[in-house]
Amino acid sequence: MKPFDLQLNGYAGVDLGAKDLNADELNRICQALRDDGVDSILATLITDSIPHLCAKLENLVRLRSMDPLAEQVIAGFHIEGPFLNPKSGYIGAHDPTHVVPASVDEAQKLLDASEGLLKLVTLAPECDPRFATIASLASQRVAVSAGHCDPSLDDLEGAIDAGLSMATHLGNACPLDLPRHDNVIQRILSLRSRLWICFIPDGIHVEFFALKNYIDLVGVERAIMVTDAISATGLGPGVHKLSDLTVEVDDSGAARRQGQNNLAGSTLSMSQLVENLQAQMDLDDSQIESLVDTNPRAALGAS
Repeated sequence: MKPFDLQLNGYAGVDLGAKDLNADELNRICQALRDDGVDSILATLITDSIPHLCAKLENLVRLRSMDPLAEQVIAGFHIEGPFLNPKSGYIGAHDPTHVVPASVDEAQKLLDASEGLLKLVTLAPECDPRFATIASLASQRVAVSAGHCDPSLDDLEGAIDAGLSMATHLGNACPLDLPRHDNVIQRILSLRSRLWICFIPDGIHVEFFALKNYIDLVGVERAIMVTDAISATGLGPGVHKLSDLTVEVDDSGAARRQGQNNLAGSTLSMSQLVENLQAQMDLDDSQIESLVDTNPRAALGAS
């Protein structure tokens, strides 16, 4: 089993979204990931202005090219935002001041800055006029995932027809109180045969009993597990950084923006993720391999 984490913001004190990320830090995070049994990741950047995201991508590309270990561990980049739904509840911990409607031209700037290493973009389908950005990214072999969103069923079906292929951390990035039936979770689940559906199995983002229900419905063959780890992972309670945000980690390991209830990434390691799937979900090695290795690669069209 070679775990491939599609959503990792940071680890062991290193924040991949830091503007001043340096070579030593990148090597340190890659070594820590390897020590924890991770084969590869998508380095994840969250919502920021397009110029700042481009600068961060360019820096990551440069640093990665200088480090053979980083080239092995960082398979590419995942950008979560800024094309999200800015409404309270759906935006989560992202900074709404940088949220903008999806744009083919702006998305192309991010793709160009990544020098072909952009592999996954999370956006809100309802904020992509005529699903043009989804179609453009998909045509360039970038996977597109629905997240921090509230699309109608028609929006989702149109987005899937345009190239949407995934849902980001289902059960999160939505209000605590939702309509009983007609809500974004149920809409995505109704189209589960056409989407890869990602979850964060830390017991905080989704309680394990609910996660078991999701997996029973979606099926191991269409689900993906991610950590959504931040720099605080492995460091314990305290104040830490996620991009330009300050987050507080409590005794349970939950990370939140200071003064807010929204979860801001996780402190879940891959080794703990695997242990949770074994102990809390009663999954066997073959099922876990599908969820953390086979399926993430298939979702990106990778071998």
